Amino acid sequence: MANSILETISSEFASTAEKVGSSVVAVHARRWMPSSGIEWTKGVVVTVHHGVQRDEDIKVLLAGGRVVSAKLAGRDPSTDVAVLRIEEGSSGAPQLGDSTSLRLGHLVLALGRTRCGDLVASSGIIGGISGEWRNRRGGQLDQHIRLDLALYPGFSGGPLLNARGEVVGINTRGLGHGRAVTVPVATVNRVVEELLKKGHIARPYLGIAMQPVEVPENMRSKLLTETRAGLLVVHIENGGPAEKAGVLLGDVVFEMGGKPVEHVDAIQDSLATAKIGDVLQVRVIRAGEIKPVSITLGERSR
Repeated sequence: MANSILETISSEFASTAEKVGSSVVAVHARRWMPSSGIEWTKGVVVTVHHGVQRDEDIKVLLAGGRVVSAKLAGRDPSTDVAVLRIEEGSSGAPQLGDSTSLRLGHLVLALGRTRCGDLVASSGIIGGISGEWRNRRGGQLDQHIRLDLALYPGFSGGPLLNARGEVVGINTRGLGHGRAVTVPVATVNRVVEELLKKGHIARPYLGIAMQPVEVPENMRSKLLTETRAGLLVVHIENGGPAEKAGVLLGDVVFEMGGKPVEHVDAIQDSLATAKIGDVLQVRVIRAGEIKPVSITLGERSR
């Protein structure tokens, strides 16, 4: 009975690898080893940003051994996703799955393609999974999916498959300090859509530099919360959102969106989920008085 189950699982994984493998490519966009990629939709290849080290003379090796030229449509270092366009792709796109159905310990399969065009695979389990994750590059991923499998050199950019043979994300070693993680389908779709539309990811920003300082003793009693620290504005970008809103050098930001801000990370958390055009309600200490400031977020210059 046990042998029968193992044979069934083995056969299904082999069939899955063969089926999805027709969409897996090798991307030659760096000096030595190529990265893997996958034709997400017809003529659109998704791979990893860290594997695309040049913007021109990019070649893609397709499943049948054919090499085609590719143009960089855009890249997002914060999620380690790059998008390429090719004129001659395969006939179909892979079946995408819902990564939120993954559970700790689920069997998964990672695919890649070598420099010579061979399809390669690595199997393992989901080693860790949780909700939204803001990585060290500031990118917001819909899930934090950590893999317990060997992600060999050149595998980054290839797909992760669940037991049903669906693509649930793109694998990379470029986000988790060398650990194998997966950028989930929902994040990839969001990034691909914007890169194809704009060529870059629009990032909201304030246009100020700040550093932590203690709130003066005589001001603490005037604050609604027991705030002991805030962020001193030490630089304001000319023409930036903060300057347009009237923020001044020497202001101490202590509240944003109704929440205390004692560290720069708190600002980054607020911006991670904000959109360009959103209005942030900020409260600052200025010359011993509390002042409300409304900052309309702008798009960071590329």
